[in-house]
Amino acid sequence: MHVTVISPERALFDGEADAVVAPAFDGLVGILPHHAPLLTLLGAGTLTVRQGGSSSAFRVTGGFLQVVGESVRAVADRAENS
Repeated sequence: MHVTVISPERALFDGEADAVVAPAFDGLVGILPHHAPLLTLLGAGTLTVRQGGSSSAFRVTGGFLQVVGESVRAVADRAENS
């Protein structure tokens, strides 16, 4: 699936991934390929993008997470590499 992590300043991640774990406003949400469509508010915490045996982590605060088809977009009010 294609994952994009965006902050107001820049795009932090744009590429293929096997899984995403994100802090939604009411708890963690896990996204795998073929996930149902989803739109949720992001809370504060660590968003993790897993690619094979490696992962990328980002501290995010606020914003939203959208899953449509095989695309996952996290648009955060604030985000930085963790």
